[in-house]
Amino acid sequence: MSLGNIFDIAGSGMTAQSLRLNTTASNIANAETASSSTDSAYRARKPVFAAIQQAMLNPDQQGFGTGSAEGPGAGVRVEGILESDAELQMRYEPNHPGANEDGYVFYPNVNVVEEMADMMSSSRSFQMNVDVMNTAKSMMQRILTLGQQ
Repeated sequence: MSLGNIFDIAGSGMTAQSLRLNTTASNIANAETASSSTDSAYRARKPVFAAIQQAMLNPDQQGFGTGSAEGPGAGVRVEGILESDAELQMRYEPNHPGANEDGYVFYPNVNVVEEMADMMSSSRSFQMNVDVMNTAKSMMQRILTLGQQ
């Protein structure tokens, strides 16, 4: 793996964590959204990530397998965003304007404490990728000054 690949790997990590932050923010923003039915209620969303293998990016490279779990990694990609299948919160609020005919209102299956922990984790992961990029940049600058005296 060359030093230049580090920027691609850290960049893909930053993109993934940015999407994770946006998804978490959406979940928190909709945590108290009421609905009159289970079909129209907001459901918590989580991104699904997968590692990109270097051999999949460069199939002509020798010695790195056929794109399976062999060889060095080349970053991360978003496979998709899944909706949680956890049960929705059903509250009896007959005076609520969004209540169904039985007086129940459905609230999302968002756990705000879990979402805040997820937000902190993704924020720190994003920052770690920034630190990796800054370190690689510093190393490249030092390499350029090796011949100077």
